[in-house]
Amino acid sequence: MSSQTNLPLPRYADEVELAGHIIDSLLLPKVLDEIMSQGGGFEILQITVGQRRQDPSACRLLVTADSDEQLEKILCDISRHGAVRVHQQDAELVAADMDGAFPERFYCSTNQETQVRIGGMWFRVERPEMDCGLVVRPSGGGTFQVATLPMSDVRRGELIVIGHHGTRVLPQGRDRDKLSVFGFMQSTVSSEKPKNFTVREIAAEMRRAKNGEGKILVVAGPAVVHTGSREHLSRLIREGFVQVLFAGNALATHDIEQSLFGTSLGISLEHGGGTEEGHEHHLRSINRLRRLGGIRQAVESGVLTSGIMFECIQHNIPFVLAGSIRDDGPLPDVITDSLAAQNAMRELIHSQGITFCLMIATTLHSIAVGNLLPASVKTVCVDINPATVTKLADRGTFQSIGLVTDVEPFLRVLVDEATGH
Repeated sequence: MSSQTNLPLPRYADEVELAGHIIDSLLLPKVLDEIMSQGGGFEILQITVGQRRQDPSACRLLVTADSDEQLEKILCDISRHGAVRVHQQDAELVAADMDGAFPERFYCSTNQETQVRIGGMWFRVERPEMDCGLVVRPSGGGTFQVATLPMSDVRRGELIVIGHHGTRVLPQGRDRDKLSVFGFMQSTVSSEKPKNFTVREIAAEMRRAKNGEGKILVVAGPAVVHTGSREHLSRLIREGFVQVLFAGNALATHDIEQSLFGTSLGISLEHGGGTEEGHEHHLRSINRLRRLGGIRQAVESGVLTSGIMFECIQHNIPFVLAGSIRDDGPLPDVITDSLAAQNAMRELIHSQGITFCLMIATTLHSIAVGNLLPASVKTVCVDINPATVTKLADRGTFQSIGLVTDVEPFLRVLVDEATGH
């Protein structure tokens, strides 16, 4: 079977293999489409299709192109879908020649499970993350540690993987144990489709995590407070459905403002109208917290007695508040160095063993955290703006489920489903 007939065979060719659930996860069609869309050709040399649901399939392809450069580009792109060269060689390693930058032609990582071949042996890449390089460090006894490395963290002399030889990606397949919204790793859910089933599945996933089958990360924006949803998120924290919280200065500030003044951006959460000098409340909240030394000090001194951040302190929930250029204050707990905030998030994602991420009403933080998550982390992005959920998937967080809805009714139903009442 060939994609091209009656045409001269291109000069450059190489064989690749795919294995696993490549049919029902649509990996094989994706590979074939990628080859053809780049002007290449293919010939299926051998294919074995699993006969039962749990059976893997396998396929060997001859990929052809008109130039060596075109062939390398095709092989690079289809490797992200699990296509591995049949004739493998060790990865090329080059020492970084300066701090803060990779050598040219460095391997650009994906968020999927990846392996690197060194000395004829395959080593698993630790901490899968997209848009990083791969650093190799000897660990004794002829073994090596291979890990993703952000560009800013490169140090001169470190061994960096160059090119794509000696690398292979093991794509994240769909959940085969149950038919759920996570089963086919759909990237978006239309605003016109029923949401009840999706919310029930999210709640079920959170219950499994609470019962010891994973850890939940919540990424939340200030709309959680503005829309009157604060108590819903507070309850999720209080009842053990949140293990880590990522947010910005705004969520924490307006959460604390509601606790101290009953307003959010000066708007009363009780009657929905403005209050006298309400526009000053968020600044006065920040100022009070800065005078006390931080959120924990405000809780311990009895000044802060309710809300999202209060529950985090009370239940020892680690959090990262990442700053932005528009922040007022900010609160003492906010990390204003973006690279430091990224590293703090990375550390918690991996040290806490995050398996599920719920992103609520925050475009920038959702995309930022999506860039840091391994593909194995089930991810749900909830936003009233459809562009947020599609942008997250477009930037590579393909495992995300998008739910287009307002945050308050979503959280209200989620709490009821998760807690059983």
